[in-house]
Amino acid sequence: MSLLSETAIFLAAAVICVPLFRRLKLGAVLGYLAAGVIIGPSVLRLVTAVDNILHFAELGVVLLLFVIGLELQPSRLWVLRKSVFGLGSAQVFVTAVALGLAGYAFGLTWQSATVAGLGLAMSSTAFVLQILAERRQLTTRSGRSAFAILLFQDLAVIPLLALIPLLAIGPQVAHGADAWLAALKALAVIAAVVFGGRLVLKRVFAIIARVGIEEIFTAAALLLVIAISLLMTTVGLSMSLGAFLAGVLLADSEYRHELEAAIEPFKGLLLGLFFISVGMSVDLGVVAREPMTIVALVIGLMVVKAAILLAIGKLSGHSAESGRNLAAALSQGGEFAFVLFNLAAGYQVMDTVVVDRLVVIVTLSMALTPAALAVSDAWSRRLKKARGEKPFDVIDAGESQVIIAGFGRVGQIVGRVLYVKKIPFTALDRNAEQVETVRRFGSKVYYGDASRIDLLRAAKADKAKIFVLAIDDVEASIKTAETVRRNFPELKIYARARNRFHAYRLRDLGCELIERETFRSSLHLTEEMLVGLGLSSWEAQLTVARFKSHDEQTLDRQYAVYHDETKLRQTSIEAAKELEGLFEQDREDAPEINADGAVFSPSDVR
Repeated sequence: MSLLSETAIFLAAAVICVPLFRRLKLGAVLGYLAAGVIIGPSVLRLVTAVDNILHFAELGVVLLLFVIGLELQPSRLWVLRKSVFGLGSAQVFVTAVALGLAGYAFGLTWQSATVAGLGLAMSSTAFVLQILAERRQLTTRSGRSAFAILLFQDLAVIPLLALIPLLAIGPQVAHGADAWLAALKALAVIAAVVFGGRLVLKRVFAIIARVGIEEIFTAAALLLVIAISLLMTTVGLSMSLGAFLAGVLLADSEYRHELEAAIEPFKGLLLGLFFISVGMSVDLGVVAREPMTIVALVIGLMVVKAAILLAIGKLSGHSAESGRNLAAALSQGGEFAFVLFNLAAGYQVMDTVVVDRLVVIVTLSMALTPAALAVSDAWSRRLKKARGEKPFDVIDAGESQVIIAGFGRVGQIVGRVLYVKKIPFTALDRNAEQVETVRRFGSKVYYGDASRIDLLRAAKADKAKIFVLAIDDVEASIKTAETVRRNFPELKIYARARNRFHAYRLRDLGCELIERETFRSSLHLTEEMLVGLGLSSWEAQLTVARFKSHDEQTLDRQYAVYHDETKLRQTSIEAAKELEGLFEQDREDAPEINADGAVFSPSDVR
């Protein structure tokens, strides 16, 4: 089969499965996995070269780690050192010992059990980060701890790869003497990348940026990631670790955002291909031959890892709910296990039958990760119900005149102003960790979903004067506005809108005031920029005022046709031309100073 035909099959499988699984609220990752299983050797056999595709698709994980590295400046990475080496080392060591002893008890040799324990202690960086991003939990405490543990696991690649030859049986054992030399080479390469990269990379991208060709900049970004990844593989290290280091080195450069924008499209496609190839690697024949054994081992793996992570989370100060989320997120096996097990088979440390079984177990555990997180959510709800807790805090609304839904960046500013003016308000937020954090700083905010009618009644929405809708998520914002408008029609809604379409939908619901996020701050920034470019303060204010007035008029006109994409596009084109004409007219009518110092306008002499 040609490469073009295989590409068409991959794209068709992704286009069909991923939207379907997203619609069923099962997540995009599970959709990619299902697509891989269907087109792979175990079902339709449309594509069979799984190993080649998996090796190529690993570039998706590599690019993901590069982008993550770009978001972590070295100073921020240093702050994470305790989480990385504390939580990470505890998780890997304790899990490896527990699973290794279990393997030995099931009849594996001590060498094979050691490799199995270490390999199964790893979790999937690609799966975990993608799923946490979809659930918007990367910035929560459990999300940050998960990232720290995953980062340590990548760092653990160095000693683990060096360990395999030392465990070799028979003639391979002679090569074990070179393992520590290989480890020293690996450390030398990391040091060269870190110290040499800081001196070279920024200068290289400065030269490329001056060329002014966007495609060359993209090519240079891809070349950087691939080159450092290849350098890492030559000394037996993880490609993803090299990409992460490259990203960190450029995190505080002026090219960070351009690099991220250049890499993003390739990262998304290749990461999807990686998930598909993992699904293709599932050998359903192994599952069919011993289904009960495989199911028991998969569940056993996830339960053991989750129990250890729960204990680590509790000892490190996580709340019960945060600890459960951490345990569910990292309870699966990881893609590095494939590399480790295959290397062990090559050195005759593990039997190929054992390797095939472990690969299936790891893959199925990845597929069950979204289900594990769903079980964690359901467990939290059940525990609260068993304790007689409501799905929100007991609210002492008092004489609150204002209800603030969403106590993030916008809601907190509104609340601070109300506080200094001594105007009572009730703040609601559905993020438990956000509520806990804000309360530590003295703010009075309650946990709960503001779209629930019982929560709004508990907050005495029927007696409030104004409802401030500051929820970040567009769909949650719309759902809350619908609930308020339907049940409390007299309550005025002052809403924050993420964009124009969000504003249109809020206007459909009769919100009294809709403030577009960043609109006013963008106008103020533009005004200051124009002054910095040499325009007078008066001219800059006039320009921004003209643009603001025209944009608000355009918003009103487009509201009538925003459901019709063709008309909306046409009005946008017309508005752009109209705005250009207005500014051209302003230039012609601009006041001038004559020789006598008198101010006049060109229109005075027409």
